[in-house]
Amino acid sequence: MRRLVAIAALVLGISASGSAFAGEQRVTLRVENMFCASCPFIVKQTLANVPGVSHVEVSYEEDNAVATATVVYEDNETDAAALASATSDVGFPSTVIQ
Repeated sequence: MRRLVAIAALVLGISASGSAFAGEQRVTLRVENMFCASCPFIVKQTLANVPGVSHVEVSYEEDNAVATATVVYEDNETDAAALASATSDVGFPSTVIQ
């Protein structure tokens, strides 16, 4: 019985410590090639479909030369490089600005 309790405690401890390293992150990307009103929708949907992403806001104004996407994600599921890659894959190259 002691052995079973010790194994259970070990497994639970490992599970808890694994989740302790994960956390919610926020990143802002500068997004290129956004020239029309449908572009922000495409970028938002693309980012929202990346596993681990919980929130996306895209800022685009025709008069403003800088378009951005702010993304909230779980760092144990994705990272800023994967987010930038996702937008680039659909024709909107992006780079981390914050």
